[in-house]
Amino acid sequence: MTTPLLEMKDVQISFTSSTGVVEAVRGINMTIYPGQSVAIVGESGSGKSTAAMSILGLLPGTGKVTGGQIIFDGQDITGLSNKEMQKYRGSEIGLVPQDPMSNLNPVWRVGTQIGESLKANNVVKGSEVRPRVAELLEEAGLPDADRRARQYPHEFSGGMRQRALIAMGLAARPKLLIADEPTSALDVTVQKRILDHLEGLTRELGTAVLFITHDLGLAAERAEHLVVMHRGRIVESGPSLQILRDPQHPYTQRLVKAAPSLASARIQSALAAGVESTELVAQGREAKTEEVIRVENLTKIFGENKAVDDVSFTLRKGTTLALVGESGSGKSTVANMVLNLLDPTDGKVFYKGTDLSSLSGKELFDMRRKMQVVFQNPYGSLDPMFSIYRCIEEPLALHKVGSRKEREARVAELLDMVAMPRSAMRRFPNELSGGQRQRIAIARALALRPEVLVLDEAVSALDVLVQNQIIRLLAELQEELDLSYLFITHDLAVVRQTADDIVVMKQG
Repeated sequence: MTTPLLEMKDVQISFTSSTGVVEAVRGINMTIYPGQSVAIVGESGSGKSTAAMSILGLLPGTGKVTGGQIIFDGQDITGLSNKEMQKYRGSEIGLVPQDPMSNLNPVWRVGTQIGESLKANNVVKGSEVRPRVAELLEEAGLPDADRRARQYPHEFSGGMRQRALIAMGLAARPKLLIADEPTSALDVTVQKRILDHLEGLTRELGTAVLFITHDLGLAAERAEHLVVMHRGRIVESGPSLQILRDPQHPYTQRLVKAAPSLASARIQSALAAGVESTELVAQGREAKTEEVIRVENLTKIFGENKAVDDVSFTLRKGTTLALVGESGSGKSTVANMVLNLLDPTDGKVFYKGTDLSSLSGKELFDMRRKMQVVFQNPYGSLDPMFSIYRCIEEPLALHKVGSRKEREARVAELLDMVAMPRSAMRRFPNELSGGQRQRIAIARALALRPEVLVLDEAVSALDVLVQNQIIRLLAELQEELDLSYLFITHDLAVVRQTADDIVVMKQG
């Protein structure tokens, strides 16, 4: 019988806080064999990333393994010091972390950072480093690798940064690769290429892969074995397809039911869902012909690169237009031009018939109240030094809306609107989960009573249950406030659930 590569035996992990000890992982058992692919699935806060980080001895803050054993390649690594763990990190156990912006050094070139990883693990030295870096970037799906290696992280799209991290994780050809949400920032075509590469590597080198993911589709397609975690415990584990076809635990059943697919119905508000379909269609035809945004022949050139090439579309009042495309296709650049954060090289953006390029000063400032944005990353879009109250109140204060008392009442009203308790006002972003932070970002965007919301990958970083809740919330708000959404996404299943109209972009 094959010897296990990794065994976790009754592992318990605790964090000490000012209020006492918090048990994050409660007695989990898991086995991974050489070359096997395993996925840990669960919602935010289920303990899946904590369990994975314990394998590398990289538990954050006061985190500590308080019980059980972690055995890697026959060695008990549970109580090893940081120095003793160095020989395992990178060379034996690789890591692809979740958030590329906080895991890449912003002042180092991408190639330098991958080169450091190669040198630290004694893979190659001297003149061999540069060609090996280029090879790894190409493997991870980045064309023109020599030029990309000389660029900085801010010059990469979110998907490209994630691919650079994948190149670093695979640099030393580890026996086990821990991939923490490795493709959550990637579009479907690049996601497939990356996952095909990981699968090929597993077969060729006998590398085992541990996926930490909220994407049930990825788990079903790429992992042989599935582990479902909920509140720090494993509630179900077994062959992936068997669990997804016939989930036994109520939590797994909820996860499977909430997962978006290309066959999903469009999510409507409770009000819209209750209207007879013929009546709804008639209302829709009558109410949804008014044009809010019109984009005509939009072009944007950066140096020699044509990022957006002659794009035109119309967003109708009270509807959702999905702008779909792979990473680097130009969809976020279009969104920035619609928001007037970037000047187009050519073409025009009209808001209710007014050419945005003709506005300046106070006119432009006032127009910004009508168009707001919800960004992709709820961890980076809220100021960590601001309380939740101040995060939501800031646009109101900036536009001199109401007295302090009126603004406080408006913040309370907005928290009610996004189904957050009013007590959250006095908390800070680091005290909230990803889904809660995204609700706050939506509340902030709604503060000035806009007519248009630009949602830039607003649900891609969220687990399926929270994603489903946020999409339902957006549908309710659209119905209630007659909002128009420009939805930027690479996820076709989410498009199926949200969009009235679709624009597909490729290479600008």
